[in-house]
Amino acid sequence: MLPSCSTMSTRQSVMLLVVLVLSLPGLIHSFKPLFKSNSLTHRDITRIAVLRKTAEVCRDIAASKGLDFNLIIDNNLSAGKVQKACLSRDTSTIKFETAIASMYLSNAAVDQIFLLSAARHFDDETFHRGRDIITEGVSAVKAHAKLENYFRGRLSLGQICHTLQDFYSHSNWVELGNKAPYSALIRPDQPLKNLAGQNTPTCRSCVGENCTNNILPDVLNQRLLTSGYFGIFFSSKPTGKCSHGGSADRTSRKDPVGGINKDTIDSSHGFLHNEAANLAIHATMELLEDVRLAAGNTNFMRLMGLSQSPVLCFVIDTTGSMSDDIDEAKRVSFEIIDRKRGTGQEPSGYILVPFNDPDFGPLVMTSNADVFKGQINSLTAAGGGDAPEMALSGLQLALTAAPPFSEIFLFTDAPAKDTYLKNTIIALIESTKSQVTFMLTGSAVFRRRRRTSQDVAPRAMSRSAVQLYQDLAEASGGQAIQVTKSELSLATSVIVDSSASAVVTVFQASRNPGRPDNFNFTIDGSLQNITAYITGDSPLTFSLTSSTAHFSSGCPGSSTSDADLVDPGRHPSQHAFVFICLAHVCGVSQTSSQSSGPLASFTTTGNLRRLSLNTDNQTGLWQLSVSSNNPYLVKVTGQSSVNFIYNLVEEHEGAHGDFSLKEGRLLSGGNASILVTVTGSETVKVTEVTLLTAQVQQRSKDHCSH
Repeated sequence: MLPSCSTMSTRQSVMLLVVLVLSLPGLIHSFKPLFKSNSLTHRDITRIAVLRKTAEVCRDIAASKGLDFNLIIDNNLSAGKVQKACLSRDTSTIKFETAIASMYLSNAAVDQIFLLSAARHFDDETFHRGRDIITEGVSAVKAHAKLENYFRGRLSLGQICHTLQDFYSHSNWVELGNKAPYSALIRPDQPLKNLAGQNTPTCRSCVGENCTNNILPDVLNQRLLTSGYFGIFFSSKPTGKCSHGGSADRTSRKDPVGGINKDTIDSSHGFLHNEAANLAIHATMELLEDVRLAAGNTNFMRLMGLSQSPVLCFVIDTTGSMSDDIDEAKRVSFEIIDRKRGTGQEPSGYILVPFNDPDFGPLVMTSNADVFKGQINSLTAAGGGDAPEMALSGLQLALTAAPPFSEIFLFTDAPAKDTYLKNTIIALIESTKSQVTFMLTGSAVFRRRRRTSQDVAPRAMSRSAVQLYQDLAEASGGQAIQVTKSELSLATSVIVDSSASAVVTVFQASRNPGRPDNFNFTIDGSLQNITAYITGDSPLTFSLTSSTAHFSSGCPGSSTSDADLVDPGRHPSQHAFVFICLAHVCGVSQTSSQSSGPLASFTTTGNLRRLSLNTDNQTGLWQLSVSSNNPYLVKVTGQSSVNFIYNLVEEHEGAHGDFSLKEGRLLSGGNASILVTVTGSETVKVTEVTLLTAQVQQRSKDHCSH
């Protein structure tokens, strides 16, 4: 179980970083990966470089169009300021922040994945191998950008930036008096000059703790390039060579003792830390410029994550009975494309994965709307029968290709054949933080019927088949919408809703088995265009109450807990959830017998009820009361520039202990750390974070603070 109601320090910032519960030892020898109060970290260096280079590209684009660009480009930029200057509007920065985070977390992970690789850190005078890692990595980043695989490109970019940045901390480039980056490190056609020979002494022992003059004068006078040797397990190094330094480095205890690293201001050569970090920033910007020249401005900006709208991602069953569904997928996608083309809300990319039995794919991924139109227009419904389809294989392909925080829509009228992939799909959902919504048009009956090959009526899905889709939808924060084929065009309004920019999930909870319950949530002034969804089989009734008039702790008929699950960001399994402790809400009410009333207008399509809250008086406390004995899910969304992202991280002890990204799922019974980044506001104050598993839906008021 993850910790709950943990208080964290508050400060005003566009990004707040919080770590809860520290664990898992390790060793790091480089610029600190994420946090160091008095030194610049790999995170700081990467973030500053990305923001500055992105701002420079936007400035150049504006100049080419004769437009003004009024932003001072320095080390104090924020994602919000850069995005507003680049896009000329103030909108959610979550995609930009997520892209930057993926780069600096990938950067930090190098200290764990490649801890013992000297070349990854330019230790042991491995200059040629270190340069090869950088140049090969740059080629990979450019290839990913060309293929529009921006997520993979960011991961590769973060790793090679770590190696590049370590050069300035671990070598004597700064001590040689250089004031500019070593450009040959990113250009394989240029020679690496003046490298100290293998048998050339480079250091003398430090005087106590003072390592100011431990590099030999001959090395400095001849401008020989060297770097420190590093060993966790062994102290051996060539005679007379410099060491990295620090308590984790056993070589630094062998003559010549001490070190030359500039990882922090407390390091052996910490007096040069700021100079090394500043050179690392400019070197990272130089590398980014090299990528931009190869990728072009548009692809480079997408690689940096400067795109407001989500991708449009469809996974579509193409068997014979799906002809109407395919036509509707075409209609709704064309509507979104045509309505938003050329605007700030145009989808940043398009993904299409067809599937049937026994095939799935190929994956189509493009940023060209016309290419996507052509691909989806070429889909035809053919073959098949009553057999289950490769639905989860198609979904797996989409999840591996889609960027984080994507919303994926799967159309089918058949059960999944590849149910063995359920746990794999859930793991992918958790790692990508993506939502999956299923548009199910199969008959909700529980006996198979024999059909001829010409019969294309909706196929039957058993209760267990539907439950599989519902489980995956709930795990991801999506929905499993069951409609007839004639109703599908009404249900796809959910896709149009999600294609808007800056959509956040305000609240989500489920009841399985179903029971009558009250759900409390709050809407603040940062939210607009509020929509509530209730998915569940009939009979189901509901009432909506707003506290616009008043609220108290004694509403008649209230019988449930005072708190429930509220998520201002996404709601996949094991996400960071925020509790708001409320009294039972009293005030203006509207029941499900009123399709249009004082609080909302709603429509019912299949098992989906969509409530669009009226624009007047949306802020305040709300209560949605649902009465049903069937399983159901409640979800409330809105649009807001304020959001948050989170990542599981692990702590490392030792001379340079800090945090890096934790891969894989949490282990039951262990401690965990979470890095929470709040985006989109200079004034938001975070005072509390509560973490729960997705299965926990209620919590006593006594355990939360207001």
